[in-house]
Amino acid sequence: MTSPGVAPGLLRVQGLCSGYGRSQVLFGVDLHIGEGEILGVLGRNGMGKTTLVRSIMGLLRPTGGTVELGGRAIVGLAPHRVARQGIAVVPEGRQVFANLSVLEHLTAFARGGHGTAHAWTIDRLLHLFPRLAERRSNLGGQLSGGEQQMLAIARALATNPRLLILDEATEGLAPLVREEVWHALSTLRQAGMSMLVIDKYVRRLIGLADRHVILEKGEVAWTGSSAQLEADRSLWSRHLGL
Repeated sequence: MTSPGVAPGLLRVQGLCSGYGRSQVLFGVDLHIGEGEILGVLGRNGMGKTTLVRSIMGLLRPTGGTVELGGRAIVGLAPHRVARQGIAVVPEGRQVFANLSVLEHLTAFARGGHGTAHAWTIDRLLHLFPRLAERRSNLGGQLSGGEQQMLAIARALATNPRLLILDEATEGLAPLVREEVWHALSTLRQAGMSMLVIDKYVRRLIGLADRHVILEKGEVAWTGSSAQLEADRSLWSRHLGL
């Protein structure tokens, strides 16, 4: 059921089954994200979160189920074609190019918006991440880990996606840098960006996301609002080990 006040139909995943060779990881996963909505995806390590992202993006071909973006089926499309439909991913591990400058990263990925009134221009991205503005001429390999993460997010936004997927965007960052990233995500929320966010920092994710899905052994073990997740701490210990 879609949250009140949120338009349905941006991303819809139904009955998704996927895995690696003979090893099945996802077993009939259902989820949806409306326009302007943020969905948190939670679960212990190895429960299928990254496999879910890879299956949505076409990096893995699902063995069952459907994935639709804006009502259009995208299962079976090559990753670059999925991206052109309007999904951008900030992958776990950043994956910036060591020999490209900050500006070269953003210029290479820049693309017009999907009907958005306020496109993510390079100037706007540098305003979102002042550290990158200060290091605009630095190569990717010269940036700190936190700066590389900011660049990975800015690079994804440069494509002006309809949906932004972040896979452990704050993992391994120093506390101060992590707060800068959460602040940037809050700014994206205020700007109406639709997001699927995978992160282990439950308290911060509760403050950001509208709804949450908890994956347990490749299945949806629970789904509900931030208020419901905040109120039921037994979910934290039972499914997240917190």
